[in-house]
Amino acid sequence: MVGERPRSWEVTEGPQRAPARAMLRAVGFSEEDFGKPQVAVASSWNEVTPCNYHLDKLAALAKEGVRQGDAVPIEFTTIAVSDGIAMGHEGMKASLMSRDLIADSVELVMHAERMDALVGIAGCDKSEPGMLMAMARMNLPSVYLYGGTILPGSYEGRDITIQDVFEAVGAHAKGSIDDAELRGIERAACPGTGSCAGMYTANTMAAVGEAIGMSLPGAASPPAVDYRREVAARESGIQAATLVADGGPLPRDIMTKEAFENAIAVVMALAGSTNAVLHLLAIAREAHVDLELDDFDRVAREVPHLVDVRPAGRFVMSDIDRVGGVQVVMKELLEAGLLHGDCVTVTGKTIAENLAAMDVAAPDGEVIHPPSDPIHPWGGLAILRGNLAPDGGVIKVAGAASTSFEGTAKCFDSEQAAFDALTAGSIAAGDVIVIRYEGPKGSPGMPEMLAVTAAVAGAGLGKDVALITDGRFSGATKGFSVGHVAPEACVGGPIALVRDGDRIRIDADARLIEVGVDEAELERRRLEWTEPEPKYTQGALAKYARSVGSADHGAVTW
Repeated sequence: MVGERPRSWEVTEGPQRAPARAMLRAVGFSEEDFGKPQVAVASSWNEVTPCNYHLDKLAALAKEGVRQGDAVPIEFTTIAVSDGIAMGHEGMKASLMSRDLIADSVELVMHAERMDALVGIAGCDKSEPGMLMAMARMNLPSVYLYGGTILPGSYEGRDITIQDVFEAVGAHAKGSIDDAELRGIERAACPGTGSCAGMYTANTMAAVGEAIGMSLPGAASPPAVDYRREVAARESGIQAATLVADGGPLPRDIMTKEAFENAIAVVMALAGSTNAVLHLLAIAREAHVDLELDDFDRVAREVPHLVDVRPAGRFVMSDIDRVGGVQVVMKELLEAGLLHGDCVTVTGKTIAENLAAMDVAAPDGEVIHPPSDPIHPWGGLAILRGNLAPDGGVIKVAGAASTSFEGTAKCFDSEQAAFDALTAGSIAAGDVIVIRYEGPKGSPGMPEMLAVTAAVAGAGLGKDVALITDGRFSGATKGFSVGHVAPEACVGGPIALVRDGDRIRIDADARLIEVGVDEAELERRRLEWTEPEPKYTQGALAKYARSVGSADHGAVTW
């Protein structure tokens, strides 16, 4: 190590590094810069999606902050996939895979260029966990910055989000709305930049970033268009430079088992996306933290659901910000003894110290409830097990019409087949839609099923049917939907053995999911089952299918 430059001295010091210095001069390095720490400013900026469209501006401000911290910023970008655009067709298979590729790409640039620290800026469902995975893996001084939520659109006097557009598709297919209304909703739903407005995956993971201690306090909630987002960008750059100078705390000092429990607690209080389970498991593995599905269920039984937010409720992320932000939820959980206040954060101070230094509002009682008056006494997600999912499945119980459902299986070996049946009117009340071979290996890529679940809601069947899949559900999904069923069908999991007409029982209170078929019959079916041929034999999707693990371990690729 040379001074405060744990790695960058390897490319700037000594006569043998003259070629590297020559290259760096060409991208703007001054003579003085060679003696300063190098801080990467990595973002998932692109023109693919409003979630990431503005991140270049935040990156420029973060670079200013790095300079203010007397370090040298170096900017690079990584990929990002728009789930909203990829949803409902073959492109959605690439979404989850992009998470691991984002982590890999950030790691590789940081490793090759020997940069000392990282400001990671992300704005969408997979870029956020991808950045946090990279930070945990590299264990270099790092600060995570979220791009911010989109504001809701307005249609006929009511707030709408992208969820409303997907549900309008189902209503249009049923004939409940006409072309003009569908077009009107489409035009109004996304009024500007930022991530999808409800407590969908992006906003859930933003809350995770703050709760786990990798973001600056108060950074999760402000909308993308709010000036506070720009302030947070600059301050994140300053803090990254400070972390290098101070020698930490490093990501693995911050992302401890207790910090993950804090993140889970906040997700449960928010009734956040089921995808948070998958992503937290993956981040924990990178951080060398022993996190399991049962940890989620344990916390869910302790932490009440406090926030009335879409898709399960009425409000959106900007409403949470309006009444005080995610820090209101964190302070209430802390005071109720449901948060580990002694966990250190990226500020160098603890969660409790950060909250004490902030002017945190009291719960307004409408958007955010106090623990003494919860929306539900248990968290928004539950982990189910049984003969249909021996290794677990995930359900969002917040917003479900009831906590139990029993019905008759209708099996589909792809999402598209289920969507076609639904739009053709072949799904009826009392059906359990089973969508399989859409798991991490089988699909491959474990695509989200928002097109199907939104069509169910739009068709008025949200209270009358259930859905089960070895794939995923969007953070915008609501209704009785069980995802991440493991083992997946592709490897011979029990979901592959279900047949049309089987009775399926789901009981969230008992944490149970089972098919009413005895073990002898399941074994007979298992002997008849044959492993399907891979859907992709070359390219990125084929590589992913060969290397990805099970959903109950985060669907990671190592």
